[in-house]
Amino acid sequence: MTYSFDEEIDRFETQCLKWEFEKIEDQMVPSDRAHAKYGDDRLLPLWVADMDFKSPPQVIKALEERASHGVFGYCVADDDYFEAVEEWMARHYGWHVDRDWITITPGVVTALYILIQAFTGPGDKILIQPPVYHPFYSAIEDNGRVVVRNPLKRMNGHYEMDFDDLAEKTADPAVKLAVLCSPHNPVGRVWTAEELRRFGEICQANDVLVISDEIHADLVLSGHSFTSFATVDEAFAANSIICTAPSKTFNLAGLRLSNIIARNEDQRKQFQDKFNSLGHLGPNIFGLVAAETAYRSGEEWLAEVLSYIEGNYNFLRTYLAEHLPQLALTPLEGTYLAWIDFSALGLDPAARTAFLMEEAKVWLNPGEIFGAEGADFERVNIACPRSLLAEALGRIKTAVDSLD
Repeated sequence: MTYSFDEEIDRFETQCLKWEFEKIEDQMVPSDRAHAKYGDDRLLPLWVADMDFKSPPQVIKALEERASHGVFGYCVADDDYFEAVEEWMARHYGWHVDRDWITITPGVVTALYILIQAFTGPGDKILIQPPVYHPFYSAIEDNGRVVVRNPLKRMNGHYEMDFDDLAEKTADPAVKLAVLCSPHNPVGRVWTAEELRRFGEICQANDVLVISDEIHADLVLSGHSFTSFATVDEAFAANSIICTAPSKTFNLAGLRLSNIIARNEDQRKQFQDKFNSLGHLGPNIFGLVAAETAYRSGEEWLAEVLSYIEGNYNFLRTYLAEHLPQLALTPLEGTYLAWIDFSALGLDPAARTAFLMEEAKVWLNPGEIFGAEGADFERVNIACPRSLLAEALGRIKTAVDSLD
């Protein structure tokens, strides 16, 4: 491999959420519990969804060169930036995106808040498919809208959409939006074109606008392929807004940049008018540089990091089967977030969190934050050096053995 992902990178003194902060009474406070100086007693954080890998060296070099210029004034994306985004979409997904369709925003979650404000009013209903990325709930509820749940069905450890329930829920004229998570976080499904077609047809029939969060689109494991919702049918392209970003793909989340794609001109203007009304006046210059560079020269790095993540997933799957068979791993098709059923331990969510944090000294995402359907689960970020994953699993095994 050209790139190495085995090195554990010290993320202290970088204001890193995952490694330098801890949640105490619903507040994130500075903490050094994860510092290597504590040895076997350090807390291992496998929760926040960013990678513990350096971004592509080409991106780092481009950022260093831009920083050396020394002037960081207001900026606007140029033709080179939009060409890089367009070429990436065409090359990877066969989707020919016009630059006029793209609105640059400071992150997909920020865009979701604004989309909700642009296309719904207070009291309107918005459909999601739990267990699902927890900011979906807050984006809806913080804006005074109502969450409508179309829970995924778990069939023999595999998740599927419940289309009958979807049809029933979207028939309510108060349901104005459906937020699709594709690939799905946290259950790791990469929806097939047929599944997306059925989802789209139901939403189309009930005049429900689709917001498709495709931030993990580039992170798909072998044997699976990603289909953008907008490419399934021309009618869907005209009735959807697609949220994309290089942040998960190339570990650029802190640079706060996403590309929101709306083919429908009226919808795009409605979104942009709301976006502008909130005082967003331009992108982060370093976000632009990083995104353009990653899309132009990051493919080899991405292929290798995907191979490494898949190796971590296979390591995790083998370890659980051999040493912790009572923990049920959901098959991972996309993202770098494993979804594991801990119900066999017989601990309620609060007790399980305390057990993992204090006994195993491993910090995972408790599944209940993704909805009641996730209460038995933990989400594990496996985009880390394999040695770190192995250490975390060994600690979990030791702690679970102590329960027996």
